Amino acid sequence: MKVLLTNDDGVTSRGLFAAKQALETVGEVAVIAPDSNRSAVGRGITIDRPLTVREVELRDGSPGFATDGTPVDCVRFAALGLVGDVPDLIVSGINYGVNLGDDVTYSGTVAAAFEGIILGIPAIAVSQQSLEPELDFRRKERFDFGPAAAFLPRLVRAIEARGLPERTILNVNVPHPPVAGVRFARLGRRIYRDRLELEADEAGHRRYRIYGYDPSYHEEPGTDFAAVADRCIAVSPIHLDLTSTDALAGMAEWELDVE
Repeated sequence: MKVLLTNDDGVTSRGLFAAKQALETVGEVAVIAPDSNRSAVGRGITIDRPLTVREVELRDGSPGFATDGTPVDCVRFAALGLVGDVPDLIVSGINYGVNLGDDVTYSGTVAAAFEGIILGIPAIAVSQQSLEPELDFRRKERFDFGPAAAFLPRLVRAIEARGLPERTILNVNVPHPPVAGVRFARLGRRIYRDRLELEADEAGHRRYRIYGYDPSYHEEPGTDFAAVADRCIAVSPIHLDLTSTDALAGMAEWELDVE
């Protein structure tokens, strides 16, 4: 099995390297990742300029590629032949911090996996909770990637044996140790507590900080939030079909014909 490994934290991420070591037990691993942090860029792509790619030396001395593009760009590079044959599996992560519930719509980690749906390649996104759940996700000190790295080979072997449902990826969130088990879970709902905080730069220009202030979630059974709160790995099958079929059926009764 040939695996493309990417992320949104950047090619020097400890999580990326932990994933590489784990995945090498199940297949050949090629690494293409952003050259610096691209967290929360979602499904952004680079269309206004050529992309720079350079070969880099990873933590174990092996080669990888770093680009000034987005996580989705990294996947496209692999699909277009940068590392040879098209990969059999896309793995995005291991991310610093969980991507639960509504987070997936912002996450560059999940976006890279979503590109697998477009390309017809099985894909998973893997995220690791910090050792201190309340810790700001932008800080990188307190993370143990061991639990996610230990789970990855088992999950990949299961995918190789069973496959994934068509046009579906797996979003995987791993609690900090000790891990109590694994649950298949639906996406929960975030409660964001953003606020408008005024700052000023040296020139006196007004700047505002509005994101990232202690988000919470709706406590509902069966969700990825509930699984991680119970110290279980949350495995959520998700897809890109955003159509509301119930609304579509109801709107058929609207009288909107052109006169």
